Amino acid sequence: MSDRRYLLDNARVEAGERFTWLAELFDGVTRGHADWLGLSPGWRCWDVGAGGPSIPEALAAAVGPTGYVLATDINPTWLNATGGYEVRQHDVVADPPPQPGTFDLVHARLVLVHVPDRARALTNMVAALRPGGWLLVEDADTELQPLACLDEVGPAQQRANRLRRAVRELMTRRGADLRYGRTLPQALRAAGLTDVAATGCFPVGGVACDRLEAATVRMVRAELLAAGLADDTEIDTHLAAIDAGELDLTLAPLISAWGRRAD
Repeated sequence: MSDRRYLLDNARVEAGERFTWLAELFDGVTRGHADWLGLSPGWRCWDVGAGGPSIPEALAAAVGPTGYVLATDINPTWLNATGGYEVRQHDVVADPPPQPGTFDLVHARLVLVHVPDRARALTNMVAALRPGGWLLVEDADTELQPLACLDEVGPAQQRANRLRRAVRELMTRRGADLRYGRTLPQALRAAGLTDVAATGCFPVGGVACDRLEAATVRMVRAELLAAGLADDTEIDTHLAAIDAGELDLTLAPLISAWGRRAD
């Protein structure tokens, strides 16, 4: 049965850990794209589903005192109201776009893959852009690369991949589209944007991948057990293997796509 509740709920303590390691893995990618699109002092930016504070803070530093950054989330618990940007609770599907037609850059990372009405979310984000403004959307495509360990050389790696499949099953049951990343260029064109292009990022190994995996498994542990997709021994053994540095963990590719609202 379908369950539309967000699996990786911001209210859980592990969410803060996930935001830390996602920032370590992907903030450089996001900032690089924003810089390439022309991010500069005086720009007005909206970070949709911001989650943690790192991207709003980076945007605020880039646009300076003459610019403006709005960071929104359904649950803005981890955002900092004194971080140089405005914080607002907002649902990108259910709520109207804030300040329509005024933003130079609208950004969302790892948001739309979990949203039930992605087309409406894109429509609302495009409506917030000024003519000539840029939309930058970044989402994973788990089906492009579904493994936790690319080299399945032994039981620990096989276990990691079984648990990754279990987490993917939970996400699918919650309405996530695990193929969404690859559709972004077409989705941006369908939303009326021009100059659409995209690229991908595929991190493999290292502390950030390890810590993100551990935080994610701890976060969804109860759901895995309740669904019969894993047992305590399997989860504990996997977490111990991560802590021992036995695994070269990886993630699904992050697809970054951008397009411009016509003048």
